[in-house]
Amino acid sequence: MKLYHDSRSLDCRAPFGAVRCGDIVRLRVYCQGRPRAVNAVITLNNQPYTIPLQPDGRDGYELRFAAPATPRLLWYYFAAVMENGQTEYLGNARDGLGGVGETYASAPPSFQLTVYARDYAPPAFLREGVMYQIFPDRFCRSRAPRYTREDIYLHENWDEAPLALFDPRNGDTHSRDFFGGDLQGIISKLDYLQSLHVTVLYLNPIFLARSNHRYDTGDYTRIDPMLGTQADLTRLCEEAAKRGMRVLLDGVFNHTGDDSLYFNRYGRYDSVGAYQSPDSPYAGWFTFERFPDKYKCWWGVDTLPEVNKDNEDYRRFILAEDGVARRWMRAGTAGWRLDVADELPTVVRTQDAQAALLGEVWEDASNKVSYGAQRCYCLGDTLDSVMNYPLRDALIAFLMAQKDAAAVAKELSSLAQNYPKPFLYALMNLMGSHDRPRILNVLAGNDGSDIPRSQRADHRLSQEERMIGALREQLMLRFVFSVPGMPCIYYGDEAGVEGCADPFCRRTYPWGREDQDMLARYKAMAAMRNGHPVLKTGECAYIAPCSAVLGVIRKNENGKDAFGKKAENACAVTLINRSAREVVVYLTSADVSGAQTLVSDDGQIFTARSGAFSVKIKGLQGVTMFAM
Repeated sequence: MKLYHDSRSLDCRAPFGAVRCGDIVRLRVYCQGRPRAVNAVITLNNQPYTIPLQPDGRDGYELRFAAPATPRLLWYYFAAVMENGQTEYLGNARDGLGGVGETYASAPPSFQLTVYARDYAPPAFLREGVMYQIFPDRFCRSRAPRYTREDIYLHENWDEAPLALFDPRNGDTHSRDFFGGDLQGIISKLDYLQSLHVTVLYLNPIFLARSNHRYDTGDYTRIDPMLGTQADLTRLCEEAAKRGMRVLLDGVFNHTGDDSLYFNRYGRYDSVGAYQSPDSPYAGWFTFERFPDKYKCWWGVDTLPEVNKDNEDYRRFILAEDGVARRWMRAGTAGWRLDVADELPTVVRTQDAQAALLGEVWEDASNKVSYGAQRCYCLGDTLDSVMNYPLRDALIAFLMAQKDAAAVAKELSSLAQNYPKPFLYALMNLMGSHDRPRILNVLAGNDGSDIPRSQRADHRLSQEERMIGALREQLMLRFVFSVPGMPCIYYGDEAGVEGCADPFCRRTYPWGREDQDMLARYKAMAAMRNGHPVLKTGECAYIAPCSAVLGVIRKNENGKDAFGKKAENACAVTLINRSAREVVVYLTSADVSGAQTLVSDDGQIFTARSGAFSVKIKGLQGVTMFAM
């Protein structure tokens, strides 16, 4: 007996993908032969329920039910009892990515069904915007550096390489060399950012800290004086708003610095820190295994003591009416990008209904396993968005020929199936970040990971490596600007900045020395997306015409976009060819909503012949076409 169920087919499961609380769900499994019974085994709150399916008169067995009234993950598989009494099981594919199920001799892996809040609605500016991530010390300085501390090194020359200091005992990078980038410098470059069609600025931490990355917060209530003042931040927000931009801050609330007002390991602050006394008002914020030198810390780095987020005093400090979360929103910011702080949504939206919350999640955010428990960040009760590392990783694997197009299309389709549509379209679609080698190096196949740390400051790509890396980066850029979510530019990537891992991925922006070809490509892709609403809110399907070509189709049909809102009928197709040779791709007129003519973003015209388009894509080239 053969069983068949495709979790991405509307014939087998409707509606597609995640569903809202209370929606009617229809599951269908097909069965060859005459089974005694066909059941669905549905697991809810770790409790399995066996429910019989009813024959539909055409070799199919069907079940209809209402999704739970509260947001959660639901899991299901099928069990068919054969005539001889044996049971055959059909469950999720062995790669766990959904789609066509596989048969098993015993209870199989389950298909996932995400059930999210009916009123889940991340701010529209996330799905419609373009984000720009800034490492504040390295973007732009408004004046020659003049702020000094006895424990830092201040670079006079903006174009120098960062210092590579590293403590092998605890992993601390001792990032205490500064270039003097500041908030006024960012303000001075807002017109430049506007030329990139940027609508959201995401700033890495800006609060007083010992290091240049400022993830070791010293005082959550003070902006680091090297960056400026609260008045400077408010002016940045005001000037950005005049240009249609919002400002998001980095909220590092799961650990502080050991050199902080709250821990005060070195006695630099006029406070009694947790390190100094068990009677400190901050003692309950931290967990000591042996006072004072053995305590819980982030990833074993003892300069980053971990905060006990269940401590009521700490929660009030962050979440209260006059707490940190609301304080900086009142200063003009539009939300937070944060590590872990599930309580923030209610607090932040009380301050501003259109505030945004982004999370740092590296995996599928619908089913991430953390500290032995499964977490779901996309049900409508925690985050609006996450950093879309799965998209980044999948595209790198494709462009570096580590995976073929079909495998990558399946991975991306799995995310589209697991994520609620409001969440999918709000994702932060990054290419580079402060935590990874520069994307140009990664795609050139030379990120410096195989050379000693002491040599990475002077590491440079060869002319040939830079050329191949740039071509691949342009392909990745085109794809990221064509899929659901908010494209994110890491400062300097658009200028062709190279760099190995931290700290060299955090070089200064090369003002006046930009790679003009790369910069023009970024501007062109941002303008293309900005000029075609279908690339922001159209339906999405991933395709793999051949192993070396990956594609995405975006559509508005029947006068509506993916959210059921009124929109002109439109269709866009993006194809990227990773191979060095020309590839011909065939598309049917049906693929593009019946259109007979396609026009590419560079003006090429394609006409359907016998109901099909023949599209030639040169080696290491891409194309985006719009139906006419």
